[in-house]
Amino acid sequence: MLEAHLDAQRPHRTRLRQYVPILQWLPAYKRQYLPGDFTAGMVLGVMAIPQSMAYALLANLPPQVGLYATLVPLVVYAVFGTSRVLSIGPVALVSLLTGTMIAQLATPQSAAAVQLALLAAFIVGAVQIALGLLRMGFVVNFLSHPVLSGFTNAAAIVIALSQVKNLLGVKFPGSASLIADLRQSAALLPNANVVSVVMGVVGIIVILFFHRRLGHVLMRLGVSEFIAAQVARSGSFIVVVLGTLITWLFRLDQTAQLRTVGHVPVGLPPLTLPVLDLSNIGAMAPALAMLVVIGYVESVSIAKSFASRRREKVDADQELIALGAAGVAASFTGGSPVSGSFSRSAVNFASGAATQLSSIFAATVIAVTLVFLTPLFYFMPETILAATIVAAVFNLPDFETMRQAWRYSKADWLTLIITLFGVLFISIEAGLLIGVVSSLAMHLWVTSRPHVAIIGRVEDTETYKSVKRHKVKTCPHVTALRIDESLYFATAKVLEDTLIGVAVDNPALKYIVLDCSAVNRIDLSALNTLETVDSELRAMGVTLVLSAVKGPIHDNLLKAGFVSKFGQERIYLSTHEAMKALECA
Repeated sequence: MLEAHLDAQRPHRTRLRQYVPILQWLPAYKRQYLPGDFTAGMVLGVMAIPQSMAYALLANLPPQVGLYATLVPLVVYAVFGTSRVLSIGPVALVSLLTGTMIAQLATPQSAAAVQLALLAAFIVGAVQIALGLLRMGFVVNFLSHPVLSGFTNAAAIVIALSQVKNLLGVKFPGSASLIADLRQSAALLPNANVVSVVMGVVGIIVILFFHRRLGHVLMRLGVSEFIAAQVARSGSFIVVVLGTLITWLFRLDQTAQLRTVGHVPVGLPPLTLPVLDLSNIGAMAPALAMLVVIGYVESVSIAKSFASRRREKVDADQELIALGAAGVAASFTGGSPVSGSFSRSAVNFASGAATQLSSIFAATVIAVTLVFLTPLFYFMPETILAATIVAAVFNLPDFETMRQAWRYSKADWLTLIITLFGVLFISIEAGLLIGVVSSLAMHLWVTSRPHVAIIGRVEDTETYKSVKRHKVKTCPHVTALRIDESLYFATAKVLEDTLIGVAVDNPALKYIVLDCSAVNRIDLSALNTLETVDSELRAMGVTLVLSAVKGPIHDNLLKAGFVSKFGQERIYLSTHEAMKALECA
């Protein structure tokens, strides 16, 4: 009885470990992992502090919200996530989407703005959890690579330009329009704070030098690669510390009217409750949908990228659950929508993180900072936080994909450009939606014009290739065609015109062999077209033959009754068998 009871419980324990991965990796934790996890956690925590505050600024939220959105989500992801190095928290794209949404509905950095962020984090997280439980991670496949590239390139420009006002040291209510914000910034240019501009520009230059050059310089001087990499990645932290120190020493907040972060509450994140306001939810719906998809795509892409370097596996659906749980946790602890950060994950990976425990160590660093060090943030200049954002987005543009798309596929290039300009000149939400629609439209347009090749046998082989590309054997009474696309409603007319056209152009023709080796699906429209074409060809004295039909398609043809009408004897396993039977091999 006891053994039977234990056997019955085993599937439940397995399922629990599947949904709570910490139950798998923590019992198997090895002592030798600890130094790497501890070091990586310390470095990650130090890096996350200025970044999360800067991204709160980008999201039109008070700086402490960025810290709150990093602390608890890091721990929650360590419990539910399958990536050993992914760092969760505020990131550029998600913060941009959040900030744009807030600018439309509330005053930036106000209590109302914080409430909107809490609501967004809760809804986005809950939807992601639901999608993960339903194993619906595939929905992100509707965001093609050209759409993502166009969106990312445009977002990098929008993010950088959105920080112009903070670099100038001027303030005005934000809007959803990039052009309107630029006009306001230009109008306020005479009021720019020179100290703010100089400090911000110098900050950008220093951070970029750290990220792109300092590591190589240090290694040429004999510094180890590991130490050089850690120093190079500390650029943002060092710039923030120096900027804060200079502002405090010279009281630039008073002598130069330099805008600073100001008072940051001391203590751990408060317990908060999102207010489910239906009117706000309706207005936020487009942005929330984008946050669900963009946040997940960014997060799982980063997780898979680093997992592949160690030959580890990442469960995409479980990542949805983990990311959603982190977002819901953020909504109850004063945070905002979150995703995976590439830069922080890269630091975690390079610093030797072996397990998700590094994220818990990083969260500890942030917790200690919130409890003991927040008074030091009073003199942190907003222009320096803006500098860290601008420097960070230098890595976002993906010009190589743009060049590759132009060379490889003009349709993909056009989709990329449509998305980019839509985001820049209409709005972020509309731009991405237009990109998705244009991508689907381009797919239909391209697949509705399939490549059709007349094929013949390569001499002394059983291989059949295009007559235009190879020296092949053909017969006057048989024409073999290969259609390189699935047969569905958009290709049905092309199929009909092609087959009838071949019969009309060849009076001596007796047989047409349709090679289906590249056909992965035949829908009802195409099936009806096949039946119609078969009847028309028979009336012309031409017999249609199918070859290389894939198993699942043949099964469906049997179920639909097509095979019984068409005749199994006219369906061959291979094109060579068909051609032999028709005395053309």
